[in-house]
Amino acid sequence: MFEQQQKDHIDAVMKANPEFRRLYQYHQELDSKVHDAELGVLPMHDNQLLGMKKEKLQLKDRLTRMWSQMGNA
Repeated sequence: MFEQQQKDHIDAVMKANPEFRRLYQYHQELDSKVHDAELGVLPMHDNQLLGMKKEKLQLKDRLTRMWSQMGNA
């Protein structure tokens, strides 16, 4: 997420905005778990995986809105 943004810019936003940092880190955590579940490394029921994917997408939408509101679009 935010792959096209410079890492130092993302780091500055995370340092300045604790809520953005918390949500970003949680999104990264979910992304890792979803990836592991899809590979079969992390056993998980399909419904649980689907729920995690939905939550991850909701977080991404919220982070994107926050990013835009901060004038980083």
